[in-house]
Amino acid sequence: MVEKVEHFGPLVGRMLLSAIFIISGISKIFGWSSSSAYMAAKGMPWVSFFLLMALLLELLGGFSILVGFQARLSALALFLYLIPTTVIFHNFWAAPAAQQQLQMIMFLKNLAIMGGLAQLVAFGPASFSFDARKRRD
Repeated sequence: MVEKVEHFGPLVGRMLLSAIFIISGISKIFGWSSSSAYMAAKGMPWVSFFLLMALLLELLGGFSILVGFQARLSALALFLYLIPTTVIFHNFWAAPAAQQQLQMIMFLKNLAIMGGLAQLVAFGPASFSFDARKRRD
């Protein structure tokens, strides 16, 4: 049982971790105007540029983690991306009282995701990944 978890666990972890970035990137494509408006409401400059960069980072980083190709680098990039994203968009301390609890949950969710990304940076994608295959060759 332990061997199977050690063998398949990293793949399942990468699938789950990458899902939020891939889905978020796709939603930015189909919800460009609402994403732009939300960023503008948060005081972001150069909204179109930063939205495009976020979309590309989420999609490329998410798929990179999913397949385990340059996974450590992608995890590091997404970790760094989540620092300003979390502070700017989930600043529960400045949110209206009705939104504070939700924003605190979203803030903590991002911290948990950053924890998973840090694990991936530290230990790599493990089995069922292009990176692992490259090491074997």
